[in-house]
Order: sequence, then structure tokens, then C-alpha cells
Amino acid sequence: MKIIRASVLGFCFGVRRAVELAEKALAENPGKKVYSLGPLIHNENALRALEVKGLHILEEEDIAGLEEGSVVIIRAHGVAPSVTDALEKRGCQIIDATCPRVKASQKMVERYSSENDYVVLTGDRNHGEVIGIAGYAGENFSQLQDFEEAENFEIPGGEEKNVILLSQTTYSPKEFEKIESLFRGKFRNLAVMNTICPATNERQQALLELCSKVEGVLVVGGKNSANTKRLYQTAAANCRQATHIQSASDIPSEFFTLKKIGITAGASTPDEIIEEVERKLEAGL
Repeated sequence: MKIIRASVLGFCFGVRRAVELAEKALAENPGKKVYSLGPLIHNENALRALEVKGLHILEEEDIAGLEEGSVVIIRAHGVAPSVTDALEKRGCQIIDATCPRVKASQKMVERYSSENDYVVLTGDRNHGEVIGIAGYAGENFSQLQDFEEAENFEIPGGEEKNVILLSQTTYSPKEFEKIESLFRGKFRNLAVMNTICPATNERQQALLELCSKVEGVLVVGGKNSANTKRLYQTAAANCRQATHIQSASDIPSEFFTLKKIGITAGASTPDEIIEEVERKLEAGL
């Protein structure tokens, strides 16, 4: 059996930074409650490892009950300003692990939607990043889930307005391109800010290259990870066998019969989980 890793896989910069900040906060605050506001990353195995070290997950509705001085980590997806304000009122020590790319999107939305421009954000409206970015918006703002919504979208006086189009950092590049093309025919004064993280496209391209070399692909990542789900969709469309697993114990038995197996992993998948998958394949059933 030959195992080939995608040339780009696993932790992206923003996720790695968030995990490192969490581990530092745990080490520097013995005896204090250290919280992640929502799951720090979308990987259940990584979260369990942090929980063992003392990290607690805090839901927004529980902020009012926090003790003064509690340490709260803002995850890589970021949050709305109203959430940060609530934490400050409780006297919390805030560690901002928002991905710098997400932070840049927050600032753009805050600036342009408060002026005469109209901002349109593409992305999953239920995703933490999108909810957080929307919290920075003024009145001139809309959020679109997909191309179908974009087709029916209108702005009052839109032909004359300056329209700013940007995206969730992990949004589908193909879907964004379709919406951009539609908007170029729809709005005369359009500025496109392609805020999709390069890491998203790099992983997709590396996976396509991998699919051409192997008989099957294992996509390793959390079940709630949006970018991992998109990797699986690409693998399923371009390789004879593909499956989405969270850990080595999930490897289907048929993969142990293949001669060439590819491995890719979502942006919130730790290195050690990828290595465990590889070791299990090498060891066999």
C-alpha cells in the first residue's frame, strides 16, 4: 500500500494561531476558569484534548453568569462587537484569537456599510464567522447564502450605488465566481473584494492533484467543519472512492485493500490526527 498526502492539508494559519493562544492561556492562568466562546475549532478530537487541559466551552447566552476575571478566548471565526461588549461588562480577560483575515473582513464591512456604499457578504448565514461579520454592519448591508439568492437580489437604486461584494473566508470559490459574474451584469459600480482565504483554494487544488494519483481518498476532519465538507464533495466528485472521517477508527475496511490511498484534511484538523490515520493504514486491519 502506498499512502500519499495532499501537498496542502491540516491546520491553516488562523486555526493554528487560535489553538496556540488557547494553550498559552491555559498555561498562564492556573486556577482560573479559561473559556472558549463557542467551540474553538470545528474538530471534536482537538476540542477534547483542550478540554482535558482545562478549556471550557462558553455559549453566548451564559456570558451574564461569568465570574469577574474569567479568561475568555474569542475563536478564529470572530464575534460581533455586541458580544465583546458583554464580556467587557462582566470584567473578563479577553484573548482575541480572531483570524486576521476575518478581522480584515469585519473592518471592511464596518467601514463601507456605514457610508454610502452597499455591502453584500456571501456565506453560510448560520456560520459563526458570518454572524460575527454581520454584527459589524451598518444599514447598507445584505448577506446572501448562494447563487440562487443572488439571482433574486435587488438593491434600491442599485444601478447607481457603489456595491461592495465580499465573502466568508471558507466560501466555495466556484459559487463566489458565479455570483461575481452575475453582479457584474447587474450593478454598474461593483467592487469585488475576494476575501476567500487562499488556504481554502490551495487545499482544493492540492486535492484535485491528489485524486489523479490514487484509488481512494480519506478526508480527515470534524463533522461540523464547512471546509472539510467541501473537500469531501470535491474528493467524491473526482475519485473512485472517497470518505469523510474524523479519526483513524473511522477508516472503512475497504480502504485497506487499496494499493494507493490519498489523505487530505480540513483546516481545523491537527497534525497528530492525520498521523494517526496514516499509521493505522500502514498497520492494516
